Amino acid sequence: MRLVSVAGPRLRRAAEEEERERPVPPPSHHSNHQFNHMKKKFFNEATHMANHKLRMPMWAVGAIVVVVLALVGCVGFCVYKKCLGKGKKAKKVRERKGGRGRRKKETEGEEGDAKDKEDGKQEEEKESLGKLEYTLDYSFTDNQLIVGILQASDLPAMDIGGTSDPYVKVYMLPDKKKKFETKVQRKNLCPVFNETFIFKIPYSELGGQTLVLQVFDFDRFGKHDVIGKIEIPMNSIDMAQPIHEYRDLVGGEDKQEILGDVCISLRYVPTAGKLTVNIMEAKNLKKMDVGGLSDPFVKIVLQHNGKRLKKKKTSVKQNTLNPYFNESFSFEIPFSQIQKVQLLITVYDYDKLGSNDAIGKCWIGFGASGVGLRHWSDMLANPRRPVAQWHTLLLEEELDAALKAPIR
Repeated sequence: MRLVSVAGPRLRRAAEEEERERPVPPPSHHSNHQFNHMKKKFFNEATHMANHKLRMPMWAVGAIVVVVLALVGCVGFCVYKKCLGKGKKAKKVRERKGGRGRRKKETEGEEGDAKDKEDGKQEEEKESLGKLEYTLDYSFTDNQLIVGILQASDLPAMDIGGTSDPYVKVYMLPDKKKKFETKVQRKNLCPVFNETFIFKIPYSELGGQTLVLQVFDFDRFGKHDVIGKIEIPMNSIDMAQPIHEYRDLVGGEDKQEILGDVCISLRYVPTAGKLTVNIMEAKNLKKMDVGGLSDPFVKIVLQHNGKRLKKKKTSVKQNTLNPYFNESFSFEIPFSQIQKVQLLITVYDYDKLGSNDAIGKCWIGFGASGVGLRHWSDMLANPRRPVAQWHTLLLEEELDAALKAPIR
């Protein structure tokens, strides 16, 4: 057994060496033909197998075609938008520029229209103050200017309820020594006054003065509002014959110095003959001190028929233009004399080193006009009841001149 196993490998090696030494015969034509045949067969089988594996149903082929067409359409649409977008963009820019120009012109036109409307409104406001009818006549024998206030029409509503309480103030510039006021016509935009006032002025002095007719809206608890006025330079009219005119009121406050207002309450008890004057408060007083404030106090003078009877004064309120007093003073006045009583209320600025300076003054009672007369009449018409009223302060010189004038 060992001899057979050793001889086997030796015989195989010998055979292999013989084969290596034996020359290789050249390939024959028959062997090439077989090789080509096998190659063709192999490729045919591979192609057959591929066709068998890639065979697809008709609906799948149709779906693929639709997807391909959709992709082509999308690509074409994108190219179209890209090519034509530039032209449209340029056109839009031109349109925007043109639109801006048109809008600019339109806004300029609208602004012009707005200005015209504002001017029109201002003109309407100027024309909507109403009218005043009056007469003027001069008596050369008596040296008197006779002013008649007849009526007003189309006055503006100054109160919340859509009405006004108008009255007319009549005075001469520049002295303002004598002032007259008509009665208040309550809740009336077309009031009828029919009142006459007389100024005793020499004709030689008349030309240098101006007559002012000023319409106010009465306010019991505040400052009276100016509705409008008419100014008549006396050197511009011919007084040889009577004048009757119906003119438009024009706006504008009275350009007089603002001195302030004082609130006063009056109460009279006829059975006891007792008059109580309560100085309640003052507001918007004129600045009298260097620091822009004042040290106000109020002085009350009681007169009968122009004769001084008694005087009282309040305490001093330091460094204020709106002092609150609430101080009462009582006077014994029989009912038989109350009709001729005058109250002179003067607001002073206290000065420690010098004389006290008068800020302003008002006049209530007999011979007074306007608010002073109405307040006194309301007190007498409501016995035993306190009646409060704001009074506008006037210059002391003006009021003293009015007091010296004869009472009509």
